[in-house]
Amino acid sequence: MSKIVAVKSKTASRSFSFEGKNLKTEQIVRGEIVAKNEAEARTKLARRQIKVIGISKVKRTRQRKISQADITVFTRQLSTMMKSGLPMMQAFEIAAKGHSNPSMTQMLMSIRNEVEQGHTLADSFSKYPKYFDRFYCNLIRAGETGGVLESILDKLAVYKEKTQSIKKKVKGALTYPAAVVVVATALVFVMMMYVLPSFAKVFEGMGVPLPGLTQVMMNISDFFVAYGIYIIILLIGGAIGFYKWHQRSPEVQRRMDYMLLKMPIFGSIVRKAAIARWSRTTATLFAAGVPMVEVLDSVSGATGNILYEEGTQSIRSKVNQGISLTSSMQATELFPNMVIQMTMIGEESGSLDDMLNKAAEFYEEDVDTAVGQLSSLMEPIIMIVLGLIIGVILVAMYLPLFNIGDAIR
Repeated sequence: MSKIVAVKSKTASRSFSFEGKNLKTEQIVRGEIVAKNEAEARTKLARRQIKVIGISKVKRTRQRKISQADITVFTRQLSTMMKSGLPMMQAFEIAAKGHSNPSMTQMLMSIRNEVEQGHTLADSFSKYPKYFDRFYCNLIRAGETGGVLESILDKLAVYKEKTQSIKKKVKGALTYPAAVVVVATALVFVMMMYVLPSFAKVFEGMGVPLPGLTQVMMNISDFFVAYGIYIIILLIGGAIGFYKWHQRSPEVQRRMDYMLLKMPIFGSIVRKAAIARWSRTTATLFAAGVPMVEVLDSVSGATGNILYEEGTQSIRSKVNQGISLTSSMQATELFPNMVIQMTMIGEESGSLDDMLNKAAEFYEEDVDTAVGQLSSLMEPIIMIVLGLIIGVILVAMYLPLFNIGDAIR
């Protein structure tokens, strides 16, 4: 029962806009606060030594999903404001109220209230693991402990901006050909189910034998007309079912990630992107003073590939036993020789974070180049293949008309 009550109380929280007098500074202050009701809002403001002059509910707006892009923008804003000398609470309020996503505003105001009540920033973030993962919270905790939160926030902002950029590039490289294939498939379905049957009626009225290619296309069209709707339902249902299965089954994820890494051209891009994210994440945490075992524990899920996640867990286990990071990485056979060598130099010279950052930059640039080349290469290939498919269908439809012209002569 306690769990149910907790969920209800959380969802019942509302934002209240207030105007009041700060009893410490004697200044008039305005802002927003998240609470279950007006009484609780007044109590929270009293704890902040604010005498309420006026308070009202903030009108609810349409909720929108919080994305990682929202978190990235917030991290950069908070870093910039705190580096410029603004107090954290004020920076939080400005970032929250200035955000275009109401869901993000509400979450940030809730975190701000948690911090005001005495919780650490890392603990407050950790209550929203969907948006602030273990890596994010570990870095914030390291920044709070070492008194270098502004510097850590800047590193976090750079990290998230870089990883967001590389994810977009990889997704773009994989999405473009997939989108064209979907459009081409839909076009073929439309032609087979609606265009070719119209031509079939015309050809029947002519009373002439159809060429072999045309007859084959007409037979395929008849099949699509009879079973097309079932094929569409099967394809959509199969895609949704496979997506759900992939989400719930680690073994399926492992097989798919393995196949993705082995794909020609695409596999190389995905592998380089995973190595870049791994290197940058490890470097960022290590530079913040997080112990290596904890670094690897946080890094394991940052690559977006289950094979690298399992490999990182294996590295963590070996490092925990006293084996060097270089030897542990080499044993997984997931990292290229250049990364191994740079890690070795970093361990020997005491500049591991710097060397891993350089490795990350190298592979990020490599991904940029590869994606650009792939886009240039894929566009003409896809257009040629699509043109051939449509061309064959059009030729099949017009061949009987040419035969009629020959017969008239």
